[in-house]
Amino acid sequence: PASHWLVELLQNSIIINVMLAVFNMLPLPPLDGGRVAVGLLPDALAYPLARLERYGLFILIALIFVVPYLGDMVGLQIDVFAWLVAVPANFVIEVVMTAVGL
Repeated sequence: PASHWLVELLQNSIIINVMLAVFNMLPLPPLDGGRVAVGLLPDALAYPLARLERYGLFILIALIFVVPYLGDMVGLQIDVFAWLVAVPANFVIEVVMTAVGL
């Protein structure tokens, strides 16, 4: 019924929001996590990281699409997105779902 649909909707919205939050906090300069890292790191490390901003989108595309494709070509399963986003997001999702009783 409607209550089951509402619970599914709540679960899906939690999952989507946590995945987006974890992805956005990756320490790569075009993302918010990169800006946080640049703000927290000492200048000697922050400047080189900040200079990566113009290449950040290309780095993200390579990590999410190109590296797994090349890994498949040589017979390796290299899923960078799962390592960087799915694993931490699943932990946060479990904590949130437990906290709200779902």
